[in-house]
Amino acid sequence: MPAARAAALVTFVLATTLSPGSATAQIPTPESVLGFPVGADFQLATYEQSLEYFQRLADASDRVELQEVGRTSFGRPWYLALISSAENIRDAERYREIARRLAYPEPGMTDADARALAREGKAIVHIDGGLHATEVAHAQHTIQLAYDLVTGDDDPEIAAILDDVILVLWFSINPDGQTMVADWYNANVGSPYEVSSAPFLYQKYIGHDNNRDGYMINQIESRVVTRVDRHWEPQIIYNHHQTAPFPTRIWIPPFAEPISPNVHPLMWRTVNLVGMAMAQALEERGQKGAMHMGNAFDNWYPGFIDHANNFHNVASFLTETALYRYATPHFYTVNDFPQNRRDLRPQSLYASPWEGGWWRIRDAIDYMLTASVSVLDVAAKYKEDLLFNRYQAARDVTEQHREAPPYAFFIPADQRDPVAPVEMLRRLAFNGIDVHRLTRAVTYDGVTHPAGTWVIRMDQPNANFVSQLFAVQEYPDLREYPEGPPEQPYDVSGWTLQYLFDVRVVEARTPLDDDFRSALEPVRGEALPWDAEGDAQAWDSPPGVGFDSNPAARAIEPLPGRVQGGGSALVLDAAENNAYKALHRAWNMGAQVRFRPGTPATEEGEAGSSGAWLIDGLSGGQRNALVSDLRLQATGGSASGASVPRPRIALYRPWNASIDEGWTRWLMEVYDFDFQSLRNADVRAGDLRSRYDVIVIGDMSANGIRDGFATGSVPPRYEGGLGDEGTRELDAFVRAGGTLVTLNGSSHYAIEGLHLPVRDVVDDADREDYFVGGAIVELLTDPSHPVMSGMPERAKAFVGSSPVFTVEDGFEGRILAKYRDAGTPLLSGYFLGEEHVHGYAAAVEVEHGEGRVVLLGLRPQWRGQPFGTFKVLFNAALYSDAVADQAPDNDAFWSAPEEAVVEDEEVGSGRGNRR
Repeated sequence: MPAARAAALVTFVLATTLSPGSATAQIPTPESVLGFPVGADFQLATYEQSLEYFQRLADASDRVELQEVGRTSFGRPWYLALISSAENIRDAERYREIARRLAYPEPGMTDADARALAREGKAIVHIDGGLHATEVAHAQHTIQLAYDLVTGDDDPEIAAILDDVILVLWFSINPDGQTMVADWYNANVGSPYEVSSAPFLYQKYIGHDNNRDGYMINQIESRVVTRVDRHWEPQIIYNHHQTAPFPTRIWIPPFAEPISPNVHPLMWRTVNLVGMAMAQALEERGQKGAMHMGNAFDNWYPGFIDHANNFHNVASFLTETALYRYATPHFYTVNDFPQNRRDLRPQSLYASPWEGGWWRIRDAIDYMLTASVSVLDVAAKYKEDLLFNRYQAARDVTEQHREAPPYAFFIPADQRDPVAPVEMLRRLAFNGIDVHRLTRAVTYDGVTHPAGTWVIRMDQPNANFVSQLFAVQEYPDLREYPEGPPEQPYDVSGWTLQYLFDVRVVEARTPLDDDFRSALEPVRGEALPWDAEGDAQAWDSPPGVGFDSNPAARAIEPLPGRVQGGGSALVLDAAENNAYKALHRAWNMGAQVRFRPGTPATEEGEAGSSGAWLIDGLSGGQRNALVSDLRLQATGGSASGASVPRPRIALYRPWNASIDEGWTRWLMEVYDFDFQSLRNADVRAGDLRSRYDVIVIGDMSANGIRDGFATGSVPPRYEGGLGDEGTRELDAFVRAGGTLVTLNGSSHYAIEGLHLPVRDVVDDADREDYFVGGAIVELLTDPSHPVMSGMPERAKAFVGSSPVFTVEDGFEGRILAKYRDAGTPLLSGYFLGEEHVHGYAAAVEVEHGEGRVVLLGLRPQWRGQPFGTFKVLFNAALYSDAVADQAPDNDAFWSAPEEAVVEDEEVGSGRGNRR
């Protein structure tokens, strides 16, 4: 190569890889690694590209340190970046120790001690991108943010940030989703399907719900983020999103009413301070269209991955920046705006209305950069206050529960399902809650609690988290004017944890004395080195939903398994969820599974009994291992009941991806169910009965199941739903003896498509008269029916946008669960219009030809949370001919209520006129 050409090439390489004016003079630009500028039209970086850039950045700068934090659901190695001054990176462990000492003050720590630590410490801020992967800009903005911080020597604001803040940057908090969405978009750019919806969930199981797993931490990603947040204990958590209400360009705090009652007020004040600082920074930079969330997003549900941390005394919040679709630009005129925004009138919460024009991914990135830097700027300016306030909040919460109830909660080890309290407590421990155990029996408030009872003392810094989860939720009645329509929850309204888990919890209402305290020992476990498998384990028993990376959670174990009585068969209690895992393991070992039906209650008031599952044909060693490993509380008995072959189960999986299908798939995998995913073409291919015994459809709309993606909106392979052809095949499947199980909203599809003599009495009810967006209610069940085996007669169930059934002429079948005839069914949350459901059914078996349809008007597996009703799904999925043939008649359980008809109104179909 001629010398001139070589010199020119070197000059070009240096120009594209080195940051001009950088103190290190060796910082790679994003474009030099990605091959395009951050925010270029029609370009998205995958997680692998992002990781490569951050690896290059960390190699070049002592202001960046990469840390591996885990593996994703699809097994990708997962990293975050620490960004600060070189000195802070070197001493990061000392600053982490200070943050933890202030978050969990030791006995005897004074305010002066805390002030001294706050002066010495550095603010720790968590910022993330990529959670909702189709909201593409935030995972791209983290690349530019890192580069701007590392090369920002000449900017006094950046210099102060590097001096006083340690940024824990999750440059992708959803690596799987970032790559999946980027690959999908990049493959379609320039085609008619450039902005088409992706035919998959952007997290392996739960897609958009990855932001709603904050306290249950069911998914691997949720556990990794929670573990790292509890490791660093940041003072601020900022979670980026990208779905602002049009034409807003960025939606920022403060939030709308109602806010959660169990958050220290300093957290709300800090969140509001940050929101106002963002607004100021955006206006200073001429970035119009910022609106405060005070008119829409409430902060009620504690399951959001950011909001869960407010109960840990961390100021946590999200923003929503405007999005068109992926990285495709779009031009807007004022005529595209909603009518009430076309006048461009400044408002208190929307001071500089956006006027329209081009909107590009780079615009969204620039707004996000301003917001992120303003958060870091606040942290730098108020570093000492943020650190001290973390201590002050911990101090106040601890003192509050020393002086006022609840002082503690007792959780007995002996429960209907003894694994249930362990599942609940492990999640709390993983979330930083101290759990104790009684070393001897204690009588408290007149109740004797045996040794081994778990105790959560509330005089601890994170007690607000327990208060928020154990409280019975009463959603406030908020109206614009006294007789106006009520404001309704943005997400769900009720989640009382002990109700979801069906666990007995006893509240301590009198102060804890020294004798009581002396009977407590903390639940501790041996700390283990971090291991990716510790987060990724499937549920086993001791349950361990990937909780092994937390020693306290790992140390919480269920009662030992045992078998009482003799007999060749192992009789399982259907109330225990692990009984269903035992069935599948038994089938795998070649054992015989049987079902013994229960007996219905009589009209004379004679109590009925639940059905039971039996396992026969195991060797002694196999039987002992099954009982021990799964902590089963079983009995020995004779091999009675009909033999049940392993049913061939299919779970419908549409291309217009369903979050509820994903949760159902996850739960069935966790409990070792053997099943197939059923796509549209599989259904339309017909001959379903020769392939399957049971087909399950998750909570989806009838239109979504039938129609799917519109023609031309996605590549042809993904168009459409089941259509009329698929509906006919499902009808034929049931008529030939199959079982179709529909969860919640999909029941409408079955009723309409299969012409079932069942009606949803609230289908057309006015939202201002009837609304249940997500609440816990009491249902009356018939445990003698196989689908309700193991359920209590008065059961706690989660409902949300749920059908409420009555039957019509020609109905043959059974009612499995119903609402009470009078009074409120509400146990926790918000339920408007309870009179609409009195006496009606919540679960129905409809005989159809030789088979049956099980309509469930509840959400038994909602977000993997209602541990107490998982068995309803499990029983339904096992409800093949071999079990259904044994179902007893239960005519005494239900009679259709007389329907009230409003005078002077046309009844029509009878829908929507209950009062």
